[in-house]
Amino acid sequence: MTSEAAFEEFVGPHRAQLHAHCYRMLGSVHDADDAMQDAMLRAWRGMGRFEGRSSAKSWLYRIATNACLDLIGRRPKRELAIDSGPASDPHDGPGPPLTETAWIEPYPDAGLEYEQRESVELAFIAALQHLPALQRAALIMREVLGFSAKETADALDTTPAAINSALQRARKAVEEKRPEQTQQETLAALPDTELKELVEVYADAWERGDVDTIVAKLSDDATIAMPPMATWFRGRDAVAVFLRDWAFAHPWQEGEAAFRGDAGERSVRLVPTTANGQLAYASYRWDPSRGAHVPMALQVLTLRDREIIDITGFVMPSVFPYFGLPEELPSSASDPRQVG
Repeated sequence: MTSEAAFEEFVGPHRAQLHAHCYRMLGSVHDADDAMQDAMLRAWRGMGRFEGRSSAKSWLYRIATNACLDLIGRRPKRELAIDSGPASDPHDGPGPPLTETAWIEPYPDAGLEYEQRESVELAFIAALQHLPALQRAALIMREVLGFSAKETADALDTTPAAINSALQRARKAVEEKRPEQTQQETLAALPDTELKELVEVYADAWERGDVDTIVAKLSDDATIAMPPMATWFRGRDAVAVFLRDWAFAHPWQEGEAAFRGDAGERSVRLVPTTANGQLAYASYRWDPSRGAHVPMALQVLTLRDREIIDITGFVMPSVFPYFGLPEELPSSASDPRQVG
């Protein structure tokens, strides 16, 4: 019988990458957890039948991929708000959250190598979710993980010819949705000083409710979305209206003047982080009952050259622990950007 120590020695070197693979397949960090739990149970039960005819990596990815395919068959397709319907009128506000809709979730990229971060960028993850399950698995296994057509076919119980056909169709569909330049390429092209200034200026402007400074960083066709709300807005002017009339006029808590809480605390604090290989900020709101800032949303920014073209504010506090973010920012924190 396999011991826990032996099993962990076998699986451990692959665990983080397997989890990222499950996220690519499923578009959700929580679903990736479920798939990993199922995959690890299958691997534990099957260890006695592993005969080494394939590598441990190939064997484990076969199990994880099939666990994901089973989950895909039971759960609705995940999507970004921008794919769920047309842009809304910013004067109408964000609208109610749609909890019955399955939204793509952000993913912590701290454990991924540079070349792997492209494969978790939001545009790529969103494009993958539009693919049929076989095409999705074929594209990820062949082009992200580098498996051969035969290895992929063996993992998916099909033929190399079927894999090559699925891969061709998947490539065409994904290329139609992906931007010309990845976020890794965009970020690498910016001097460190410019990137640092953007990170600091954006956070400071958001905390102060400075709409003009934020809007000045946007492209003309910029978008903003706040899943689980389905509403999203397109264009610099529309984003400005939303920020001025709603986001900064209603700082997500009662009994406060806009962006000024008890004892002079700012209503919102931003902590820079990264998600999906992109610039991101953990947004905390002031909770007077706790005397601290508490998790509110994770903002993921998409850049084009030096401009922000998309702000996706995932109003999903449940993802904060995955990023190693603190449960609260106490009022005594002199610089919350240094926390975590």
